[in-house]
Amino acid sequence: MPRRITIFFVFVFMLFSALIVRSVYLQVLPNERLAKKNERQFKTVLNVEGRRGFILDRKGSELAASVVAYSLYADPKLIKNPSSVARKLAKVIPGTYRDIRKKITRKNRRFVWLARRMEQDDRDKIHSWKIRGLGFIEEPRRVYPNQKLLSSVLGFVGSSGQGLGGLETKFESILNGSGKSMKINRDARGRPLFVNGVLFNENPDGYNLELTVDRELQYTLEKELRDAIKEYEAKGALGVILDVETSGVLAMASLPDFDPNRALKYPAHYRRNRAVTDPFEPGSILKTITIAAAMREKVATPETKYFCENGSMRIGRRTIRESDSKHKFRWLTVQEILAKSSNIGTTKIAFELGDDQLRKSLIDFGFGEKASNDFPGESRGILPKLPWNKHLLSNISFGHGIAVTPLQVVNAYAAIANGGVLNEPYIVSRVTDSSDRLIQEYNTKPLRRLLSPEVSEDIMAMLESVTLKGGTGMSAQVAGYRAGGKTGTAQKVDYEKGGYLKGAYVTSFAGVVPLDRPKFAILVVIDQPEKAYYASEVAAPVFSRVAGFALRHFGIEPNHMIRSRSQVEQKVEDKSYRSLQAKAIDK
Repeated sequence: MPRRITIFFVFVFMLFSALIVRSVYLQVLPNERLAKKNERQFKTVLNVEGRRGFILDRKGSELAASVVAYSLYADPKLIKNPSSVARKLAKVIPGTYRDIRKKITRKNRRFVWLARRMEQDDRDKIHSWKIRGLGFIEEPRRVYPNQKLLSSVLGFVGSSGQGLGGLETKFESILNGSGKSMKINRDARGRPLFVNGVLFNENPDGYNLELTVDRELQYTLEKELRDAIKEYEAKGALGVILDVETSGVLAMASLPDFDPNRALKYPAHYRRNRAVTDPFEPGSILKTITIAAAMREKVATPETKYFCENGSMRIGRRTIRESDSKHKFRWLTVQEILAKSSNIGTTKIAFELGDDQLRKSLIDFGFGEKASNDFPGESRGILPKLPWNKHLLSNISFGHGIAVTPLQVVNAYAAIANGGVLNEPYIVSRVTDSSDRLIQEYNTKPLRRLLSPEVSEDIMAMLESVTLKGGTGMSAQVAGYRAGGKTGTAQKVDYEKGGYLKGAYVTSFAGVVPLDRPKFAILVVIDQPEKAYYASEVAAPVFSRVAGFALRHFGIEPNHMIRSRSQVEQKVEDKSYRSLQAKAIDK
């Protein structure tokens, strides 16, 4: 008997020893299979977005921001009266009673989303009901505090927080936080263990974008374009302002526009940044580039004279006329051709230059290629392949038969104004983290020299003559400052039927201020105005008001030594004489 008891106790001891060893093995030593099983049974994973980085203007003002919002979830197994709960929720969150009830009666699910990114007031209302089985998760929500301001450039974000247009798309990888997979403990019955029904989101932040844009200047540009649309009953309007020295974008507008806080309620074409996506026939604002190309190649000087055929010139079976039937020009200098916007004079300059050289020059000035890397959906424009017959060469020389983007045009004018160097336009100046630590900086990127400083100065003087008495752009003058530029009035292309729309015009003014110390290159485009269509009446006055604000806003002092047309012409003549004299000495 004692022996049996001893054997029994030894057996029990060994059994307990084995259990202890096994428990130590399970509890202390790592076991990958059991760890995975534990994860499945007692934890659940929830993916929540990171806070999207801010978009700021050049002075740090917020253009796009991320604020805390509340997303509502439900645990269907814990909801006792689904019909009553669904009826109450349907009055607060998007969705019908039937859809909500269907979600919260799925007893095989322990987690379902009911609403994403709710306002604080709605969250507080639902939270006050204290319904078991409902809870909230903090998530970031994108807001645009200035509503429509710069909307076509900024773009917007989708329901899941991803960029769906503009800078939000282009810089998605920089703006978007990396997000976070949140592991949530569950009890033995699989229920999530939350504290007070709320999960607090502490996700990694995305980086911030600091732009070259000035918010006040952007507001003024948009206001003036909106007023012009209303006054002239226009279909739309565009505007771009560049820093002459850097080609940094100070303002860029495309109207009609949209509110990115409610982006999907607007038509798709309202959300497009048409300053870079929609090429147009520029009309006479391209004459500046044709003349600059001729002067660069030494085909003409400002004082070279051309016979302008009394306002009508035959090219094969077709006739080229001046834009105004009253214009019966005879002999004009190159400077006068630009000031009076002669189609025939520009055509004769282009004929001397030739189609091959003009096309090469247009490419050098940035046409036919994307101007920048900062804008999604940017168009290259349309630059026809060679050879060009004489009629096409004529048309292209004064801005027809070619399609360009507003950004290409204003950047070409900036190159003329800064002494002849073409820079790549850019809109993002810095990337910083949430602690304002610099991550990346963007600076001016010179692409190529187009003109000598001397030729650039001559063209600037010629552009000034456009705004003086007798020129087509007198209404572009800015009180107290020297301004220069070029008017453009082009028939609007009919993209559906081909040819041109009868009585429909695109009117524009491209210019630079102040001419004695160039700072701003500005383009204004008014699409299909009904009450008037000449650029001198419609676009040039908008340029004047926008330029005047920009000069005052940036603290540029007026120049009280405003010159007359005779003084400008005398300066050009003196420069031309000195140039010819120098050539004679060289020979």
